[in-house]
Amino acid sequence: MMKLKELEAWLQDIDGFQVPKVQLEQYETPAHIAARMVHTMESSFGDLEGKVVADLGCGCGMLMIGSTLMGASICFGFDIDDNALEICRENLEEMEIISAELLQVDVKDLGAPHSRFLKFFDTVVLNPPFGTKHNQGADMEFLKVALDISKTAVYSLHKSATRTHVTKKANDWGVKIQVIAQLRYNLPSTYKFHKKKSVDIEVDFIRLSHK
Repeated sequence: MMKLKELEAWLQDIDGFQVPKVQLEQYETPAHIAARMVHTMESSFGDLEGKVVADLGCGCGMLMIGSTLMGASICFGFDIDDNALEICRENLEEMEIISAELLQVDVKDLGAPHSRFLKFFDTVVLNPPFGTKHNQGADMEFLKVALDISKTAVYSLHKSATRTHVTKKANDWGVKIQVIAQLRYNLPSTYKFHKKKSVDIEVDFIRLSHK
């Protein structure tokens, strides 16, 4: 298994968004957070090596590339934005990763009754929109889809301030929730309305598992 420091070093080389889109809440998952997420997924739970994995809202590919480096047999990246997928494709090619598939799709459609991806993936990982601005409730929509298409476990990031709400939804859906860690997410100034150079946000790294 790849060591954490080596994994983080690889992820540091991933190119991010050139022109992030505020309406899609496009923020890059920091390499040090992504590395710890995927390393924990495999070292503590064995949810990556040899598994079929999905990354919802994959963006430039940070989590799906990390999952592949940690042994996933194949990782599917889903995103609605063609620009993000193009950057992701270039990142995959740069790292010579061939065990990956990219699909342009509205993530919310993946959980539809006719979807061929229902219960298709062993593990699903995501850093969903936090549901601010024009996307209120998007985080829970993404999480529900992740559960619909997974067979074993879902790993996700959510604002710690929403922990009570996320826990209630997990209970309503009949799944087990575990807060693996509380992380400090450094959000750099990305859009014109950001007044500070960066803001620290406390986020929960959670694991949902089917009972």
